[in-house]
Amino acid sequence: MRIAQVAPLFESVPPRLYGGTERVVSWLTEELVRQGHEVTLFASGDSVTSAELVPVTPRALRLDPGVVDPIAHHVLMLELVFQRAELYDVVHFHCDLLHLSLARRLQVPHVTTLHGRLDLPDLPAVYREFHDLPLVSISRAQRAPLSMAGWVGTVHHGLPRRLYDPGRGDGGYFVFLGRLSPEKRPDRAIEIAQRTGVPLKIAAKVDRADQAYFDSAILPLLDDPLVEYLGELDDACKRALVCGARALLFPIDWPEPFGLVMIEAMACGTPVVAFRNGSVPEVVDDGLTGLIVEDMDEAVRAAERIGGLDRARCRMVFEERFTVDKMARAYLDVYARLENRPSTGLGRARSAAAA
Repeated sequence: MRIAQVAPLFESVPPRLYGGTERVVSWLTEELVRQGHEVTLFASGDSVTSAELVPVTPRALRLDPGVVDPIAHHVLMLELVFQRAELYDVVHFHCDLLHLSLARRLQVPHVTTLHGRLDLPDLPAVYREFHDLPLVSISRAQRAPLSMAGWVGTVHHGLPRRLYDPGRGDGGYFVFLGRLSPEKRPDRAIEIAQRTGVPLKIAAKVDRADQAYFDSAILPLLDDPLVEYLGELDDACKRALVCGARALLFPIDWPEPFGLVMIEAMACGTPVVAFRNGSVPEVVDDGLTGLIVEDMDEAVRAAERIGGLDRARCRMVFEERFTVDKMARAYLDVYARLENRPSTGLGRARSAAAA
């Protein structure tokens, strides 16, 4: 197939440091190329790929101090995509909702994977209007607030099998990965470490929007000798960190759409202590790859006994459920179904007028 992958421009593909969506787009793109498909990637110019790269910006927007309005760059990208759209058998968007009105007029099969949270009050009216456009969710839980949307599938994320090798978890510490934001609840992770007496290593970024939260709520907690803040790490450093961890702490307080760090931990054989929110029950097999908890007291008890879980089983579940080849096969199934899907009303109307 001739496939276009359209990535957000905030991070390179793959990202140098943090960047879940761009990382998934990279893994999917490389696997599709490996399987023999002809893939074009629309992304920032510092992206690295075996596909054909259409560089929309010189570098990732988040790392470019000269960028003031990221929407301007995404509008330019969409224009480039739609100029070339007829070259592809399918166009796969990963850039939220900015393209929806244009996509309704697209005459080639297309699909949009929504990677973010969907429980925001601004969204129902948008997706009710564009209910005819095909969407993929990254978990069943993610789509719950927008049951009226045009869902055509759910595809869980997947990692390359050899990206992470199983670790022994002999570092004697817990790990927290991701963003230092209120909904990720790093304060809970710190409290679990304090109450169990187990060191905590935090590898996470601080977005501009979360800087005030970090300064007021988290920075004062980092004085505890049990807590080590490492900032953002590259893949090699993150791999070593997770492989050595006793457990990943995932104490979220929001409807997490997927939680990529959970399957990264499983790939390392590292079990997860996670709060029951969002996609957690879909991703974590309670009692097998981790322990799902309801409150802080339960989280502390779970952290104290997490070492009893079999790390080899964690890795086995990862290989069964969350590999990139499984993710790519699921998307190829979606693409195949799109070929037989009727075009939208506007598309049919335009075709009829042209005839």
